[in-house]
Amino acid sequence: MIRDSRRLDAEVRLRPVTPGDAASLAASLARSRAYMRPWEPLRPEIFYTERGQRERLEGLIADQDAGRSMTWVFADEQDRAMGSISLNGIVLGPLRSGTLGYWVDVEHAGRGLATAAVRQVCEMARDGLRLHRVEAGTVLHNVASQRVLAKCGFEEYGVAPRLLHIDGEWRDHRMFQRILHDDPPFG
Repeated sequence: MIRDSRRLDAEVRLRPVTPGDAASLAASLARSRAYMRPWEPLRPEIFYTERGQRERLEGLIADQDAGRSMTWVFADEQDRAMGSISLNGIVLGPLRSGTLGYWVDVEHAGRGLATAAVRQVCEMARDGLRLHRVEAGTVLHNVASQRVLAKCGFEEYGVAPRLLHIDGEWRDHRMFQRILHDDPPFG
């Protein structure tokens, strides 16, 4: 697991998620629910509660401990979570890859936090996990997220038909990847 904490800007830092983030994540997700709806799965009501986030965090932290994923939060000056970025489906061996996902609280969108976080996580994936490649997908009309990925050196490599169930329907996704290095996987 990567335990680094890094600055995204003068007021926000990126740090590993903790069980103590449940309340602030629930508040941020509830506040951002309508804003994020076009890019998110439909969620049960409990997802937007502290209890629901506490249960979700237990699973995320178990996956981190097993080396399958890593999740960070965007923390404000009061250490409240106002967004998140995850590296999921981490595979080592000859593949050395992971899948990126992120969101930013509606009140903080458009500040460049996602771009800064994607850059930081790619650096940690390369240097801390020695991943070769990171991929990400966006629904076809999520132009803002596609701009974030392009600014961070990701290249589109295709469209995955009906990849994820988003906002009530199976949605096609534009697929992006960033090659982090070309060193051999071992040694």
